[in-house]
Amino acid sequence: MGARVDAREINGSDMISAFRLSQQAPAILGPESGTKASDDKSAHLCLDRLSRRFSPTNEKVMALQGLYKEATAKDQQALEKCLEDYDKTLSENPVNVPIMKRRIALLRSLNRPADAITALIKFLDAVPTDAEAWCELADLYQSQGLGSQAIFSLEEALLIAPNAWNIHARLGEVLYVCGSSPDGDARLAGKSIQHFCRSIELCDDYLRGFYGLLLATSRMLENGVEDEKFSKNTLGRLKSFALQRLEQIVQSRSVNDQHWASSRSELIAAKELLNRYGKQ
Repeated sequence: MGARVDAREINGSDMISAFRLSQQAPAILGPESGTKASDDKSAHLCLDRLSRRFSPTNEKVMALQGLYKEATAKDQQALEKCLEDYDKTLSENPVNVPIMKRRIALLRSLNRPADAITALIKFLDAVPTDAEAWCELADLYQSQGLGSQAIFSLEEALLIAPNAWNIHARLGEVLYVCGSSPDGDARLAGKSIQHFCRSIELCDDYLRGFYGLLLATSRMLENGVEDEKFSKNTLGRLKSFALQRLEQIVQSRSVNDQHWASSRSELIAAKELLNRYGKQ
């Protein structure tokens, strides 16, 4: 964890380079890994070398060892054993941060969101300045229909990383969803617009920011929702701007193979939204 740009924003060429390097692992590791060694064997060899270099009790090495055990687990029972090992480690050192993070990730993969939320809250009590942990908590809250808690968590993340455009856009999305629910406050759409605007101010070609801005302004105009900060004229201008920029971004990225490969689903969704408003 740690404040960073969402993984979905990683440049496509970076992803391809990382994949190619991972394929070269057996050759890089040398003859002892074997030319036909599997990825698991290469990973195990890397862990052995890290353990010898930094000690098996190093917290980061312990977390990598746990990750390896999770990745090679054959069934649910093996994953539960990994969880028991994490619990044992934390009973000896309650603030082993890498192990706390692995335990949270494992609880989530085991489809135990309530336990993962509890573990994340405990983690944030120990490390309250981890913006990514707050974002993870927000995601878990929203998955359980707890919108107000998700909003609070993202606001906490922004206190730590105020210039993170992806977090502004994410908060805008949660506000929009909460305001669009049958019993939601329609005025939340106005707050979502503020965060979408901040997102694209910080990153002027951020597709998700323009997508959200178009969606939120359109909803307010269509439903006649009043907001003290946005007049009807301002909403119309913001909508037109979002339409224009979103169309430009989609057109430029649709002809770029790397962008298409790395953000295909986002581009398709953006095209559908543009079609809805007659701009494709």
